[in-house]
Amino acid sequence: MPGPMGHGPGRGTVEKPQNFSQVMGQLVRYCRRYIPAIIVALVLGAIGTVFQIVGPDKLKDMTNEITKGLPAMVHGRPVVNSIDLAAVSRIAWLLVALYVGYAMLGYVQSWMMANVTQRTAQQLRESISGKINRLPLKYFDKVSYGDVLSRITNDVDAIGQTLGQSLGSLITSLTLFVGSLIMMFWNNWIMALSAIGSSLLGLILMMGIMAASQRYFAAQQKALGDVNGHVEEMYAGHLIVKTYNGEADSIARFERYNQDLYDSGWKSQFLSGLMMPLMQFVGNLGYVVVCVVGAALAMDGQIEFGVIVAFMMYVRLFTQPLSQFAQAFQNLQRCAAAAERVFGFLNEPEMADETDKPALLGRDADGNPKPVRGDVEFSHVRFGYEPGKPIIHDFSAKIAAGQKVAIVGPTGAGKTTMVNLLMRFYEISGGSITIDGVDTTAVPRWNVHDQFSMVLQDTWVFRGTVRENVAYAKPGVTDKQIRDACRAVGLDHYIMSLPDGYDTVLDDKATLSQGQRQLLTIARAMVQDAPILILDEATSSVDTRTEELIQQAMDQLTVGRTSFVIAHRLSTIRDADMILVMNHGDVIERGTHDELLAAGGFYATLYNSQFSNNG
Repeated sequence: MPGPMGHGPGRGTVEKPQNFSQVMGQLVRYCRRYIPAIIVALVLGAIGTVFQIVGPDKLKDMTNEITKGLPAMVHGRPVVNSIDLAAVSRIAWLLVALYVGYAMLGYVQSWMMANVTQRTAQQLRESISGKINRLPLKYFDKVSYGDVLSRITNDVDAIGQTLGQSLGSLITSLTLFVGSLIMMFWNNWIMALSAIGSSLLGLILMMGIMAASQRYFAAQQKALGDVNGHVEEMYAGHLIVKTYNGEADSIARFERYNQDLYDSGWKSQFLSGLMMPLMQFVGNLGYVVVCVVGAALAMDGQIEFGVIVAFMMYVRLFTQPLSQFAQAFQNLQRCAAAAERVFGFLNEPEMADETDKPALLGRDADGNPKPVRGDVEFSHVRFGYEPGKPIIHDFSAKIAAGQKVAIVGPTGAGKTTMVNLLMRFYEISGGSITIDGVDTTAVPRWNVHDQFSMVLQDTWVFRGTVRENVAYAKPGVTDKQIRDACRAVGLDHYIMSLPDGYDTVLDDKATLSQGQRQLLTIARAMVQDAPILILDEATSSVDTRTEELIQQAMDQLTVGRTSFVIAHRLSTIRDADMILVMNHGDVIERGTHDELLAAGGFYATLYNSQFSNNG
């Protein structure tokens, strides 16, 4: 027979929320549309548990009816009584109805709670997905992608898996505990106190073991983290470890971490493993106490034999919820901790709502389509990632439509920052940026983004066909446009050599080389056909031959477009119409390649140092 106290504590520590009541209140408000269904499910579960509680009492009545018909000794002579089979049959059918009702109500409750919790998890994922699109880019500067990913997967799953189980378990366990306690006192208070006393012994022992094991579980988690971190670090830097003969030190540290993991692991697992046999012993002790006390009372004529049978079941029903309470509270704490992280993310400050702003770029005053020329002007732009810490102090520049502008300077000069400000990934602290005379802050962000194509150093290819990758987020693109773009960058021949041509499925690790990925992103920018182009270190991670191919493709891409080119290799921007030289957030020089070389300033120093290094 299984131990009446359940399975004992979980196999790890439970993370606790900072404010349990507050975060659970937030979760209740978030689930308010499902509250009626939750209440109905919990009520059905409670009613089903009542059916379960009534069962032993009816079994007592059946036992008493059968006992009445058994032979009895009267004045030393056996007297045979007849068993009232009709009464026994009625009770038996009632028992069947009670247990079937208990099973059916439990099934309905589980179905409803599973549906509600998974709907809640689905809604949370949708909220997080929408939130990501409304967060400013500076949020992701301070929070890792892995942390955001953990919230949308692990934390939401934890809420969905534990919320329904914990609520249902708490209600049914509470009903079972109180109901069985009432029924035991209803039948006989002496036996009830005896059963409670033996159960309390088990509860005290369980709490003591849980308190001791939690300490070792915490130590086990820390030691496991040390082992995993050390192994990952050593494998990632395996070549360095070999080079500097660090194997002995690495092995010594690993053995120390491994020993700590062994010490805490066996203690925590040993104490956890004690729960089952201990609770089985306490449960069996409870049965023995009930039988002995019940037999004494029955011999004294204070109770009928059926009461002993009922108590045998009530002892199990009474002790069963005790471990369920602990498990349910642990699950609720885990759920609350996960919900705290999720709601913390959902409560992050968002970008301002711009639904009321008119989309002026690409349209005239009457709302009719109007091509954007690509005139760009920066006027006294100031910006800082942190208040009071400016990195762009006073930037001004005027770029005519169709010009090719190169932005150069040392690392940290503010080159990429200027491009991010132009596309409104960040909001400027002062000044203005205009496109065709329209202030970019006067129109929605999507309207600004529509005017740009971008080719970055880090190529991005999603899992999908070549055709889908080239035509990304651009509706109405024809196969001819896709193939013309790939042909223009010299990628068409290779794509046609693939097994399925333009229908070949790409992923993040297969099929295309780094240079071919870069050419694909250039073809994507061609298909977008936006009036303004941004090239951010687009050739810095490829070899010289591939760089020449990419440079030729980019030259075709920049024709007729206003282009902003960020480059470390100054030899690639000699033909730029204007070169802006930045340092410490300021434009310190501007002009053509020849003009800046003739001036003999900062640009000339940068260029000559690269030339001498390459030579």
